[in-house]
Amino acid sequence: MLPFAMLLLSIAVMPFINKKWWHHHYPKVSIALGAITTAYYVFVLGSGARMLHVAHEYVSFMALIGSLFIVSGGIHIRVPGRAKPGFNCLFLFVGAVLANLIGTTGASMLLIRPWLGMNRSRVSAFHIVFFIFVVSNVGGCLTPIGDPPLFLGYIKGVPFWWVLKGCWEAWLIGVTALIAMFYLFDRGSYSRDEKGDLEDTAGSGTWAIEGLRNVSWLGVVLGAVFIKTPLGLSELVMAGAAIASWLGTPKRLHEANQFNFEPIREVAWLFAGIFATMVPALDYLESHAAELGLNTSMKLYWLTGLLSGALDNAPTYLTFLAAAMGRQHLSLNEPADVRMFAAQHDHELVAISLGAVFFGAMTYIGNGPNFMVKAISEQAGVPTPGFFAYLFKFALPILAPVLGLIALLYFSRWRVF
Repeated sequence: MLPFAMLLLSIAVMPFINKKWWHHHYPKVSIALGAITTAYYVFVLGSGARMLHVAHEYVSFMALIGSLFIVSGGIHIRVPGRAKPGFNCLFLFVGAVLANLIGTTGASMLLIRPWLGMNRSRVSAFHIVFFIFVVSNVGGCLTPIGDPPLFLGYIKGVPFWWVLKGCWEAWLIGVTALIAMFYLFDRGSYSRDEKGDLEDTAGSGTWAIEGLRNVSWLGVVLGAVFIKTPLGLSELVMAGAAIASWLGTPKRLHEANQFNFEPIREVAWLFAGIFATMVPALDYLESHAAELGLNTSMKLYWLTGLLSGALDNAPTYLTFLAAAMGRQHLSLNEPADVRMFAAQHDHELVAISLGAVFFGAMTYIGNGPNFMVKAISEQAGVPTPGFFAYLFKFALPILAPVLGLIALLYFSRWRVF
C-alpha cells in the first residue's frame, strides 16, 4: 500500500514544494507508482487477472468522465451579469436536482463554466468548494444515475427506486444545510464586492443556451451506461458520442467555453495511478472486513465514508456492501441476495450509500468530478485551494458537521429516520 500513500502525498504536497516541476512530471510519478503495484500483483502475486479487471474499470471510468467532459464542453450557457447570493443558491439547488438526471459528472461539467461566469466579478475558493460539495457529490444521491457508487449498486441488483425512497430525507437535509452555509459566505462576499459599483443583473437580462444538439449526445452517453455487456460496447458508444459531438460543435462554442483538453488530461494521468495503487488497500479491506466489527449502521456509515474520501468512493461502496452482506451470509454477486439485503437490511444499505456519496466530497480524489471542477477552475484563473487547504479549511469545518448531523439523525440512538 506504500505506492498509494506516496501518490496521495505527492498530489497533496508537490504543488506547494515545486508547482512547475509537478505540473510537468506528475504523469511520470503517477504511472511509475502505478507500475510498481501492477508489477507486484502480476509477477509476485500472480494476480494479473485482478489488475486486468482494474484496467477495465479505469477505461470505463475515463470513457464516462471523458465523454461527458467533451460533450458538455460543446454546450455554452450564457449567463447575465453578476449573480446575487439568493440566485446562486437557487443555481446550486437546480444543480443538485440535475445531478440525479445526468449524473454528478454530467451536471458538474455542464454547470461549472456558467457558475464561474455568473460570479466572475468575485469568484473565490469557497464558490468552487461549495459547488463540489453540492453539485459534484451530495446532490447525486437520489438515483443510481446520480453517482457511480449507486450505479454499481444498481448493476448488482439494488432496485432503481430504492435510492430515492431510502435517501431522500438525507439528500434534502444535506443539500439544504450546505446551501444555507453557502448563503452566509456569499452574502458576506457580495456585500464587500465593490459596494454595488457593478450592475446587478442576476436573474434578469438574456439567458441563452447554444449547442443544444449536444444534449442528444449527452443522452447517448447516459444511455450507454446501461449497456450491460463485457465486450466494451458501452465504452465504444460513449467514445463515438464524444467524437461526434466534438466534430459537430462549432469552434466558436468551444472558444466561448474556453475549452481545452488539459483538465481531462490531468484526471486521466492521476487516476491511472490511483486506480492501480489503491488495489492493495481495497483488497486489504475486503479480506479484513470481519475484523473491523461492522455490526452497526453507524460504523458502516463512518468507515465507508472516511475511506470513500481517501479512496475512490465507487469501489469502496462495493467493498463495504460485500462485507455487510457477508455478515448475513449473502453474496454480492447474486442479484436476488442484493435485493433481499436492500429489503431486509435497508438501514445498513442507506448507511453505505450515504457514506460513499456524501464523503466523496471530503477530498479531491473522493469522486471523479472533484478533480475535473478543480482543473477547469484553475484553467479559468480562479484561485482554488490545494489538497490540504481543501480538507482543513473547508471539508472538515464545513462539510464534516453536516455529515455528523446525518449520523445523528439516521444512525444514533436518537435517530429520527
